[in-house]
Amino acid sequence: MGRDFTPGAVDEYEVSSDQELGQVLLVRLHKEPYRFFPDDSWYCSFVRLTTPRGETLHFPCYQWIEGYQTLELREGAGKLLCEDADHPLLLHHRREQVKARQDCYRWAEFAPGMPRCLAVENLEEMDTNIKFSFVKLSSFLLRSKLTVLEVKLKGLMRCQESWKNLEDIRRVFWFNRTPVSEYVANHWQEDVFFGYQYLNGVNPVVIEKCSKIPSNFPVTHEMVSGSLGKSTTLPEEVEKGSIFIVDYKILQDIPTNTIDGQPQYMAAPLCLLYQTPSGDLVPIAIQLSQIPGPESPIFLPSDPMWDWTLAKMWVRNADFHVHQNISHLLRTHLMAEVFTMATLRHLPMCHPLFKLLIPHLRYTLQINALARVRLIREGGMMDLATSAGFEGIVPLVGKGTQNLTYSSLCLPDDIEARGVGSVANYYYRDDAMKIWAAIQSFVTSIIKFYYRSDDRVREDPELQAWIQEIFVEAFQSRKMSGAPSSLQTMEDLIKFLTMVIFTCSAQHAAVNSGQFDYGAWIPNIPPTMRRPPPTVKGTATLENILETIPQVNITCLALCSLWLLSNEVGDTRPLGSFPDEHFTEEEPRRLIEAFQNHLAEISRRIDERNKTLPLPYTYISPPQVENSVSI
Repeated sequence: MGRDFTPGAVDEYEVSSDQELGQVLLVRLHKEPYRFFPDDSWYCSFVRLTTPRGETLHFPCYQWIEGYQTLELREGAGKLLCEDADHPLLLHHRREQVKARQDCYRWAEFAPGMPRCLAVENLEEMDTNIKFSFVKLSSFLLRSKLTVLEVKLKGLMRCQESWKNLEDIRRVFWFNRTPVSEYVANHWQEDVFFGYQYLNGVNPVVIEKCSKIPSNFPVTHEMVSGSLGKSTTLPEEVEKGSIFIVDYKILQDIPTNTIDGQPQYMAAPLCLLYQTPSGDLVPIAIQLSQIPGPESPIFLPSDPMWDWTLAKMWVRNADFHVHQNISHLLRTHLMAEVFTMATLRHLPMCHPLFKLLIPHLRYTLQINALARVRLIREGGMMDLATSAGFEGIVPLVGKGTQNLTYSSLCLPDDIEARGVGSVANYYYRDDAMKIWAAIQSFVTSIIKFYYRSDDRVREDPELQAWIQEIFVEAFQSRKMSGAPSSLQTMEDLIKFLTMVIFTCSAQHAAVNSGQFDYGAWIPNIPPTMRRPPPTVKGTATLENILETIPQVNITCLALCSLWLLSNEVGDTRPLGSFPDEHFTEEEPRRLIEAFQNHLAEISRRIDERNKTLPLPYTYISPPQVENSVSI
């Protein structure tokens, strides 16, 4: 009693035995009622056992013991199933552990076409082991309340009128400005900044090299000659590889929303960009629909200022929807949830891959469950404040799921496929490739230590069940996705694990952390548009733009969510930080230290680079990257 079982307490006990125990395989922790004390939960980090012979054994736990139960822990060395073949007790233990988790973590369908998710009736009934800590939950709720309180105190949440002028938008978050949000507000109309966002903004994964002008985007040299200069032509620049394109065809035929009784609108534009000899990326032509014709003019930088500005805003609105629903929700949150579920359902705690992956799955199930309750459900923020709304989100994410490929989740393959390996000033690519390489090096060493041969990969039934479930649930059993349904070699396993860890950490940070920075100035990334796209040139005015972007209360609602979701709140663990000691052997510990040193060097180089930039790119500097999708 006394300090026993209080937070942070470390206690020592002497346990006597009348006979020689032999090799210690398991330790049992038994929690039972004590007199009149109420039932409470006990969190155990680990048990360390010192035998009479002086041998010290480490038994990781890192879980809650609720109610009155007995919990069995095994020594912390990573073991494949084949290594337990001579120990029926250990085989039974790992089978029972997996079976219990499969009973606890069951699959459910949130909406047709979307990847399946954790089955949970309500947040209160979630397993304690996947819930936020008290520190994280209280910080999350407090930030949520304070964010909404500021705009309520200003009386803005009840205002359904259009903004009177652009400068009034600055008043929404007077105390929550950031250096980047101020930069955005000052530069949002500049073509150079518009192009910069495709490289280093909140959605740096959609731009592609244009090897041929699409037939449904009939841009001619005469249209863009003013942007290219006199000494070259459009075909020449296409051939040189300096023309790029962003195509939002995935938004075509997505139903749109009605907000406060008013219909909302969304376009499916195409945007052509040019990398100038100085390295700037600038837009040179925009078409706001997939069908060319008289009612779908091609907007150009030479058009009247407000025509060109409005065309770019429609592109930014399209980018908002692709970013939020595909790049962010589908390709990080929903993928991470599948990885988490498969890991919990098929890999026992002693499995080396469980030890490797579990730090990168922390809090993912809880944040996604919160998102389904507060953000993407009918009546949630995305339904109340975006052009697509709930009725559009479901088919859009469904389209994204059907188009999802394994190679697009593997950074080096994706960079090559999009043809952006040599684009200048692409800091996302540069930093992400360094982090991918560091993760890959770490994973390679871990896999070689535990597996040692391709045969052990092929013959690991727990691993094969894990990858099969990911193939079914994340890629919906589509062979066309290129995703593996089994793993045959260590090389295949290393690549897949690198993708999983990168997706859950750096990739999520890249598409999440800058949301408020780039979205606080609502004209830069308008979440919804209240007037249809223009079908003729020469009609746009500032007044027209103010009547098109979200009205005051919808702006406030969107910004409250962006502020909350862009900031990690308490109890964070940066990439490479592993305070829970799941690995107990000396070699994995050495490899973890080497990984941390590798990340520190990457961070140092990023800091040096950023000193020379007018707008530093920090989102995937390792200290700024959370280990897991947890916000």
